[in-house]
Amino acid sequence: MCINHESTVSYPEINLRLILVSGKTKEFLFSPSDSAGDIAYHVFENWPEDWTEEAVAKAEILRLIYQGRFLHSNVTLGALGLPFGKTTVMHLVPRENLPEPNSQGILPSGEYMHVQPEDA
Repeated sequence: MCINHESTVSYPEINLRLILVSGKTKEFLFSPSDSAGDIAYHVFENWPEDWTEEAVAKAEILRLIYQGRFLHSNVTLGALGLPFGKTTVMHLVPRENLPEPNSQGILPSGEYMHVQPEDA
């Protein structure tokens, strides 16, 4: 989960600047092993005071968007290859479900899904 700054062991840190639809931003430090779901839960549990108007009822509806794609809750920051020591920007939005794959068979995570031809 989110890195404890009181720890004596040094871990690589990824700085995330999260942007809400309202335009409000906040920066958080995470470990490469933290997943999108871990991040949503941490932010929900540590909701910034100046984000009160945007508060949500539960962590499960928070979704991260990175480079225009929704991240599935099990995707880790390390899997995305995010740089250490630099700030990475992501959007944080409330959404119950992820969108369906587009017509090219590309999932919101950027992964391709197998699409059967219509005449098969």
